[in-house]
Amino acid sequence: MSPTGETSGTRRRTGGAVTPGRIAVLVLGILALVFIFENTRHVTIRLLVPEVSMPLYLALLAVFVVGLCCGYFLKRRGR
Repeated sequence: MSPTGETSGTRRRTGGAVTPGRIAVLVLGILALVFIFENTRHVTIRLLVPEVSMPLYLALLAVFVVGLCCGYFLKRRGR
């Protein structure tokens, strides 16, 4: 048995630990959401061919969600 009480070849993972990186991501996410919901006017957006009129916060929220999905996908592929 090792001095730390762990058997050889095993590691403990601290999944609930609060790290500076997690705090930074949380703060950036909150700032992004505040920015998104502060922009409420209607805009016209061109999506390749059609033009769509919608509130700016919906367009920003959609891009935010797409970015989250891309980041999650890239993180999962990196493992």
